Formats: sequence, C-alpha cells, structure tokens
Amino acid sequence: MIKILTNLKPFAFTVVLVILFIFLQAMTELSLPTLMADIVDNGMMKGDTEYILRYGAIMLFVALFSSLCSITGAYYSSKIAAGFGRNLRNKVFTRIENYSLHEFDKFGTASLITRTTNDIVQIQNIIIVLLRFMVFAPIMCIGGVIMAISRDKELTLILLVSIPILLVFMGLIARTVMPLFKSMQKKLDRLNMILRENLTGIRVIRAFNKQYYERERFLQANKDLTDTAIKVNRTMAVMHPAVMLIMNLTSIAITWFGGLRISQQEMQIGDMMAFIQYAMLIMFSFIMVAVMFVMIPRAQASAERINEVLEMRPEITDPAESLTIPEGLKGHVKFENVTFRYPGAEEPVIYNISFEAEPGKTIAIIGGTGSGKSTLIHLIPRFYDVSDGRILINGIDISMISQEELRKKIGLVTQSAFLFSGTIAENIRFGKQDATDEEVIHAAEVAQAADFIAEMPAGFETEIAQGGTNLSGGQKQRISIARALVRKPEIYIFDDSFSALDYRTDALLRESLKQETKDATVIIVAQRVSTILDADCILVLEEGKLAGMGSHKELMSTCEVYREIVASQLSEEEMKEYE
Repeated sequence: MIKILTNLKPFAFTVVLVILFIFLQAMTELSLPTLMADIVDNGMMKGDTEYILRYGAIMLFVALFSSLCSITGAYYSSKIAAGFGRNLRNKVFTRIENYSLHEFDKFGTASLITRTTNDIVQIQNIIIVLLRFMVFAPIMCIGGVIMAISRDKELTLILLVSIPILLVFMGLIARTVMPLFKSMQKKLDRLNMILRENLTGIRVIRAFNKQYYERERFLQANKDLTDTAIKVNRTMAVMHPAVMLIMNLTSIAITWFGGLRISQQEMQIGDMMAFIQYAMLIMFSFIMVAVMFVMIPRAQASAERINEVLEMRPEITDPAESLTIPEGLKGHVKFENVTFRYPGAEEPVIYNISFEAEPGKTIAIIGGTGSGKSTLIHLIPRFYDVSDGRILINGIDISMISQEELRKKIGLVTQSAFLFSGTIAENIRFGKQDATDEEVIHAAEVAQAADFIAEMPAGFETEIAQGGTNLSGGQKQRISIARALVRKPEIYIFDDSFSALDYRTDALLRESLKQETKDATVIIVAQRVSTILDADCILVLEEGKLAGMGSHKELMSTCEVYREIVASQLSEEEMKEYE
C-alpha cells in the first residue's frame, strides 16, 4: 500500500492544501460547542439578548467557514484521487504493453482488466478517505479530549469505558471483513473472465447450444460474488446501529451524571451540553479511524494486485546501448542454431533451427499441427526470446536492437486476423499512421480488398465493429494484409494468413504480392502445399525440429515428412503436375 501511495508525490502541494483546509475545518468545529456553551450559560441563563445575538452571529460565521473548508477539502481530495487514478492507470497500462506473451499468460486478460479498472478505483476511494479522515480524526480526537477535560475532568471517566468498548467492536468488524474483501477481488476476476469468454465466443456458444450452460456458469460466478458482498454488507450493516447504541448510551450516561453534578452546582448546563458534543466528536473520530481500517484491507488487497503488475519486470527488454541496423543490408534474416522452450517447460518447442532468408526471396514454413511453425516466426519480432542460439537481422543480433527499431522492419499478418474498432482506413493506417489516401487504396488493391470495400456504403470510411465481427473471415484477412503492406517493411511475415481465402482470390493476391514484395524478404507459414510450391525455399518442421529444407522438387526426393504432407493434400495427378 505504501509503495502505491508514493505515486502521490506529483500532488504534494495539493495534498498540503487539503491538509490545511481539513485542519481549519477541525479547529472551527471544535470551537462550536464552546460557543454554544457560552450562549447557554452567559446569554440564555442571564437573559442577555445582545450577548446571544453577538455570539450567535460568531457561531454562524464559524459554521459557514467550517462548511467552506469542508467543501474545498472534499473538492481537492477528489481531484487528487482522480489524478492519482489516471496516473496509476497509465503506469499499469504502459507496463502491460511491455509484457511478453508469457507475462500476459501468467496474469490472464480478465485479471489484468480488473486490476486496471476496479482495483485502481478501490485505491482512489481509500485516498479520498485517508485525505479527509487521516488529519481530521486525530485533531478531533485529541482536541475533543482536551476540550472535554477543560469542561469537566470527572465526566471524562465515562469515555474511558465507552471508547474501549467501541474500539473492540470495530476491531471485530475489521477482522471479519478483511478476508472477505480479498475474496471479492478474486471472484470479480472470475466473473470478468467468464463474461469476456461469453462475449468473444458467442458464436461458438450458440453453434453448440451452450447458452444455458454458460448462463449457469455466469450465474454461479455472479452468485459467489454476490454472496460474498452480502456477507460484507451484512457485517457492515451491524456496525451502524451498534455504534449508535454505544454513542447514545454514552450520551445518556453523560446526561445522567452531568445532571447530578449540575444539581450539586459543580457544573453548568452549557458545560454539560458542550461535553456531550465533545464526547460525540471524540467517538466519531474513532469511528472515522475504524472506517478507514475497514476500507484499508480491500484497498490493500487491490494495492498488492497492482504492485504485482508494476513489479513484474518484462522478460524482453531493450539493451542498455542499442545497436543501429546498418543501411546496406535490408531484410536479411538469419537463424543460427535457435532453440526455444516456453518458461517452465521441460522440452524445447523449437530445437536447433538454422536457415537464412534473403531480400527478394520467399521462405515457406510447413509442418503438422504443433510442429512449432507459429512459434518460430514469433521469435523474429521478439515476442519471445530464444533459449539458445541467436537470430540476426541484417547481420545484427535482434537482442542488441531496440524493440521499436526491430519491429519497424517487420510487417506481420497474424494467424487470427484482428481488427480494431474504427473505420477500414484507420485499420489499414494502423500499419503506417501517416499513410496517404493513395497508399491506403494501393495497399487494399494489392490485398484484393478494394472490391468489397468499394461495395460498402461508406467505402474506406465504413465503421468496423470491435474485433471485426461485421466482416467475414476472408475480408478481415485481406484488411490485415493491407495493414502490413502499407507499412512497406523489409520483412513480411504471413502466419497462415490466406487460409480464409478462396483459390481465385488466393491466386490473385499472391500474384500481386510478388510485385509488391519483390525487394523484401517474405516468410510464409502455410497449411496448404499448393500455396507454397513456388517458394524459393521450404522449411519442413516436425516436432520442433527441421526435417527438411529446400525447393519443392528437392524435398520431394529428400524429405519423407514433406512427401507425406504432399500426398495427404494432392492427388497423384497433381503431384505429377507439380514435379
């Protein structure tokens, strides 16, 4: 919690301002019972109307000034908390952006969303409470005790009985709700996870008629969260009437014993009235502290979850002194004995892979499911770091290049085409922010997307739903390809990016890509043999190892694994045709 609160440093001046206003509010409120006692004892008891009006006016002014200080303190407290939340969200989001895919998997998307939203809101709430009560409660407590003793020392003994009872009760409440608050945050994570899965997988759910099953799963998670929240609220609900009972009994005791002292002329009526108010202020200050201690456990749980995000150092970082990629070489990729295993895994996913990809050449990668094709190409933009060996771009080890500089050289089209909410033009410009309209149109034409875009009512300004749900799979793939093409990178990586295209569109696209990428290095991951027959070099992967490398004809005579893949996809006539 302390680590999180260090982020308040930029608001130091405003915090001091809040403390000043809260201090003034507390001091003015402490003076009100004394003024009231003077009006009762020296004005009302003596029938001095002028005295009552004069001190009444002072009392009114003090009350208005106290209200003004309270409003100002509340305003700046809220402003500090909102600014703190904004800065902390920026920090968390920036850290998450720098995570490798392994760190994403460790936390989970739903949990990261909860930590960035709900957990930070909990911290904001406790900051407002701390700024308001942290100064106000001690002043009211200490000041109230001093003023109460100044009115009557003997009556102060009543507070020595009631305050410990109040503190014990508040301690029991806090001890009960602490674990419940921590449990609530975990159950909120699960609820968000189920909700996210249902929203993103709605088509699959409907296709398999699993609406009822998913509804029950959501209702169960929602019920778990609700039950825990009810336990918390039920416990907190007991607090208010119990506290009021203790305070009212204290007030009755003060009135009873105060009345006896008044009858013995050892105390004045105004002093007793002031004493009652000071006793209430003292007890309210303890309640404020108790409320803080009740809220702190939930904020503490949230702070720990946020600290986990901020303290986890990304595995993939830029070198202390980044090297500049030389201008002479462009798009040259070289794997030297590359081995990669996922963190915690016993066996490598990629084992001892070596090959070169040169500008103007097309490298195809093929293999069975789980052979490591996608993992292999994800090593090039440093989504993961290699376990052994090294990858060179234009003769420089990619671990010695800044991630930004490295990824500027690469145009990646992922296996699952992902589009952002916005227009088609904005999605294509995601590859190059300053791309002109002509460049956007040209990229769409090369990607064979211009025709279906032209048929849309708003053309390139057509709005795309979140995740591209208002487009077909083939349309999303072509826009994703256009996004990579508009960048004009040195290295193109297509991760099974033509799987949703029909043969005619696939053929047209590949033909136009030849001209567009003639000076770049092209690396293609493919499932269909027919789409990579013209590749300059084909890598055949089997269980993470390089089973063969060469042209189609070379592999047909030297690689058994490749022949099996070809035989499973092509007829004998087609095989003879391509030989």
